[in-house]
Amino acid sequence: MEFQTTDFRKNLKVEVDGKPYVMIKCDFTNPGKGSAFYKVKLKNLESGAVIERTYKSGVSTGVMKPDLEEKEVEYMYSDTDGFNFMDQQSYESIHVRTDQVGDAADYLQEGIKLELLYYKGNPISIELPNFVELAVTQTDPGLKGDTASGGLKKAVMETGLQVNVPLFIKEGEVLKIDTRTGEYVERVNK
Repeated sequence: MEFQTTDFRKNLKVEVDGKPYVMIKCDFTNPGKGSAFYKVKLKNLESGAVIERTYKSGVSTGVMKPDLEEKEVEYMYSDTDGFNFMDQQSYESIHVRTDQVGDAADYLQEGIKLELLYYKGNPISIELPNFVELAVTQTDPGLKGDTASGGLKKAVMETGLQVNVPLFIKEGEVLKIDTRTGEYVERVNK
């Protein structure tokens, strides 16, 4: 099925030139003279490369609906070749290569549930929840008198992720981290 330009919107998953993409930006322009057009930024779901394309409004786009499927999986463990997940419906073990997981590896901890995206039956990328809870394994001790309004220091989380945190954070504390920005949100009381 081919998409029309009227279907274009941010976060739409499409197939362009035989590759799966997601629209990360979609701008409609209607100049006084000439045809209206859409300028879109597309991110390749396999490689992460970003391209820009322009499509005339009302003309065949060549942009197809991709053969994508999302499955809920649970992260189990990593090995030398990549990461292993368990399908939450069939309980099958699924192996995903390290390059397909990319920076998301910094947020993976045993038992976390996430979405695994398949393209033509093969796993290509994972979609993390917006927030994860990670324990601090290493950080400089806070100084007496440090307050929430003070500065920031580096903390290393249990997955190896480095995050800037307020000065009062101590080793062993569990923090809520935003996976979209990699930033500290708040302490979690356990």
